[in-house]
Amino acid sequence: MLKINRIGIFVVIILSLILSACGRNNTHFQEKSINEENQKISDNYENTENDLIIVTSFYPIYVFTKNIAHDIPGVKVINMTEPQTGCLHDYQLVPADMKTLEKADIFVINGAGMESFLDKVMSQLPDLRIIEASLGIPLLKDDNGEENPHVWVSISGAINEVHNIAEGLAALDSKNSAKYIENSEEYVKRLEALKDKMHDALKDIKTKDIVTFHEAFPYFAQEFGLNIVSVVEREPGSEPSAGELAATIKAINDSRVKVLFAEPQYSTKAAEAIASETGAKVYILDPVVTGPKDAAPDSYEKTMEENLKVLVEALYD
Repeated sequence: MLKINRIGIFVVIILSLILSACGRNNTHFQEKSINEENQKISDNYENTENDLIIVTSFYPIYVFTKNIAHDIPGVKVINMTEPQTGCLHDYQLVPADMKTLEKADIFVINGAGMESFLDKVMSQLPDLRIIEASLGIPLLKDDNGEENPHVWVSISGAINEVHNIAEGLAALDSKNSAKYIENSEEYVKRLEALKDKMHDALKDIKTKDIVTFHEAFPYFAQEFGLNIVSVVEREPGSEPSAGELAATIKAINDSRVKVLFAEPQYSTKAAEAIASETGAKVYILDPVVTGPKDAAPDSYEKTMEENLKVLVEALYD
């Protein structure tokens, strides 16, 4: 009885930590700074009447598209959302977003349900040409049968998305089609080299059972032969019940998982508290959903290089 009460009290504490963190994440999308940032983006359209304006939905798609459209005269790539927004599962469009899209020639999205606001965009801008980066890529499903949109977190998935974006841009902007394909091929060569490097570094890992705090990593886990024993928060900012948290603790203890991956976009307090109860060690793994405003061409690669360092430390320990 004492043990049951102890676990119950512990779960309530963890739940309160997560709920407080969730509140901060949800209000993030309502902050005035987003409106101001998007207004600045809209202002960038001045004197660009002859430019082809490509708008991307969020950070990873922005990085991919910038590489594909690199150094093509008269082509501008602009990210619709603020680069620290993160995943767009519950993102609510603000007026400045629609102003940005009204002036776009092409809208590049991840697709697979990531952009929950897409129906609203299509109803208000029916003539907007849209490229879906995940189109045709086999999608993993969660325990509830819902498709997972986090394709880009796997390097193989990122490569497939780059091909899709390049082919879409080439079809919609035939004048620059050869350059889009050329740029994408150069970018893919870099991604393939990174993929080979990561596979080589992780080929002899002994630790394969892990726990994550977000459903962002199934494609990543599949690529490197990892087994996700449990996911604490199915969606970032969700509210797991006390029962779900208790089940996670039990799953970790039963499977003797020693590695728990949190994300830099969210608080690690809950992860650290669960780790203290289970003996698992917390590491930070980045799903590449946020980054600097002026993303460098190698932004995705640099983040994955950092992830590799973390994996080597965590999985060979």
